[in-house]
Amino acid sequence: MTTTSRTGPGTGPVPNPAISEAPATDSDAPGVRQAASSVTDSEAPTTDTRPRLLLGVLLAALFMAALDVFIVNVAAPTIGSELRASGADLQLVIAGYTITYSVLLVTGARLGDRLGHGRVHFAGLALFTAASLACGLARGSTGLIVFRLVQGAGSALMIPQVLSLIQRTFTGEARARALGAYSAVLAVGAAAGQVAGGLLVSADLFGMGWRPVFLVNVPVGALLLVLGRRVLPLGRVGGHERARALDLPGLVLLGAAVSLLTVPLVLGQEEDWPLWSWLSLATAAVLFTLFCGHESRLARRGGAPLLTPRVLRHPGIGLAVVRILAVMSVNAGFLFALTLHVQGGLGHSALRAGLGFAPTAAVFGAVSLTWRKWPAAWQRALVPAGFALTAVSVAAVGLAFRGGGDGGAVLYAGYVGTGAGLALAFSPTLTGALATVRPGDAADASGLLATVTQLGQLIGVAAFGTLFLNRLESFGALRPYPSAEAFSVCAWALAATAAAGAVSGLVLRRR
Repeated sequence: MTTTSRTGPGTGPVPNPAISEAPATDSDAPGVRQAASSVTDSEAPTTDTRPRLLLGVLLAALFMAALDVFIVNVAAPTIGSELRASGADLQLVIAGYTITYSVLLVTGARLGDRLGHGRVHFAGLALFTAASLACGLARGSTGLIVFRLVQGAGSALMIPQVLSLIQRTFTGEARARALGAYSAVLAVGAAAGQVAGGLLVSADLFGMGWRPVFLVNVPVGALLLVLGRRVLPLGRVGGHERARALDLPGLVLLGAAVSLLTVPLVLGQEEDWPLWSWLSLATAAVLFTLFCGHESRLARRGGAPLLTPRVLRHPGIGLAVVRILAVMSVNAGFLFALTLHVQGGLGHSALRAGLGFAPTAAVFGAVSLTWRKWPAAWQRALVPAGFALTAVSVAAVGLAFRGGGDGGAVLYAGYVGTGAGLALAFSPTLTGALATVRPGDAADASGLLATVTQLGQLIGVAAFGTLFLNRLESFGALRPYPSAEAFSVCAWALAATAAAGAVSGLVLRRR
């Protein structure tokens, strides 16, 4: 890929830099060529460090939010014993953050569009930091659940603004680099959560047990708030954003639909999928249909829908939604099933299990940051090749664990291949989808793709976690190593999903 020294981050964190709106020419192309073409020859190199500091603040906040999705998992047994929490309480401690995070993501994006992305990000960061302190000081399970819900709300306010501010601050190759860093941080945060949780609980700092899992966010959040006051655009937004009314009926419909979808996905497995979970999922489908109809009618009347329908008509957005759902489902399902097998089946400690994810996370981050420098002739093939590599690598991990062993060299080759494949499937997809989105639609696109990313993780945990646990129960004493056999079955299902992602572009283009 050819770049020039003229491409750069612009002149500072201003809300509306010139951004190309030319349509992408191919939905499989990662979009870097289109993004780079938006930078004109008149742009001069800059030594302004504010955009880089802004990106650092945004990505650090993203890392905290991604980390918090997983860091509590390994602390759950300690929380349960110290707070005498029931099984249902522990489920809500873990899931409460995810539920409010998912439900309010699109709303957070719209509030950023209306009130200013910098201001809403700052408010969300402050709320997240305060809720983390409250979680770390909670005296009972009820208080901890409530504060976890508030934590998720803080994340939902600050995370959609990350993509929006990247879209509005950076241009050309600088934007592509920022989006690559976004992808890397998102994945590394997920894997690092398992490692950090194991380290903090094992260390038992100052005899505080599980509390540092939450309190670690407080000094980091405080530092980001201090830096954020310097670099975030905290002033009033322009007239375009301020004029858009908040679509309250759309907000209610979408919030109810996402709630009814996420709650059974999070709690259904533990409750053995009771009737209410299936009714909830069916009702969610009805409400999503009503939401889409409402948004279309509102847009035709010239109103301001919560999610502008034209965003879905942007080149590559529809395909990106399908692919991000697939890659996030595989990523979350793989991590979840692997954790269950390694800790439950092989008896490894939480720390050892978490450290096992390090190769996958490291390779994901490295590939996300470097794929744009690969030969231009490869670019169109990166996403399908990434899905194909993921399919082969996940299957290899499943085969390595068959027979109840520790996996050997094949296991680590599978970990590395999975990290590289997931990065190639996700990062170019995200970059290509956002390369041509207009500044006025940045909030809608950011909220949509952030919500899809989160829902993909929930679907992956629910679907593949259920498959693993069901196969584990059915094998029981029939197989000498039931956990290994169950993971092997799950690995083949994960590989099949990745293979479907590889051919999704061909199918959707024909339609």
